[in-house]
Amino acid sequence: MTMTVPDLSDVIAAEPRRLAFATVSGAHLYGFPSQDSDVDLRGAHVLPAEEVVGLVHGPDTVDRTWDRAGTEIDLVTHDIAKFATLLLRRNGYVLEQLLSPLVVHTSEEHRAMIDIAPRCVTSSHAHHYLGFAGTQWRLFVGNGELKPLLYTFRALLTGIHLMRTGETVAHLPTLAENLGAPAYLAGLIDAKRTGEHRTLGSVPDAPVHSGLEADVERLRAELEQARDGSHLPVAPPTEPTERSPKADLHDLIVRMRLA
Repeated sequence: MTMTVPDLSDVIAAEPRRLAFATVSGAHLYGFPSQDSDVDLRGAHVLPAEEVVGLVHGPDTVDRTWDRAGTEIDLVTHDIAKFATLLLRRNGYVLEQLLSPLVVHTSEEHRAMIDIAPRCVTSSHAHHYLGFAGTQWRLFVGNGELKPLLYTFRALLTGIHLMRTGETVAHLPTLAENLGAPAYLAGLIDAKRTGEHRTLGSVPDAPVHSGLEADVERLRAELEQARDGSHLPVAPPTEPTERSPKADLHDLIVRMRLA
């Protein structure tokens, strides 16, 4: 699996609040960026104590988009407490962002959260991937574009792998190779890389809709079966005991606030 991290050091340096981490998500992480894809930069910022203990609270979420040398940058960061709260829920997005191998900025706290993350993974994360796949499939049916079609397969395969192994892998080419996905995915990935909004109908020898639908339904069933047979807990322990991920994240956030 070969992925290149874009040089976004100037973006990190310009952020007014300290970042615990920043990684690249979206199509670059999934393994099928187009020549004209934007860059989805995700991470967690740290509000200092004075911005959380008084009447005026700093932003829980920072979301901004701008053009940088012809490439659109989409930056979304959550305050570390909000990010940790989402991590303790069945939220595949923040799990993938935290564990993304496309690291733009890291820290000691980032590495500590990565160590905690496996104890936050549950069989309930399958609901996230089933729901995301369903949304993307409906988008594909509506517009015929490769992007939501590939997002559909990516979500289902990531969910299957997570349920079976507890490991978060979002890179579609790797998943397709290891999980025996339909052989036509490689050609669709290559076609998507030539244009962000390319449609299935523009791809020579593209699979027919009925075949795609059958494969999506098969993978959906595999994900449900993997969920039902998973060794993962239904939910992470949430009581503030010594070994709970919630307690470890709480201690980490307090240290970050007071640093």
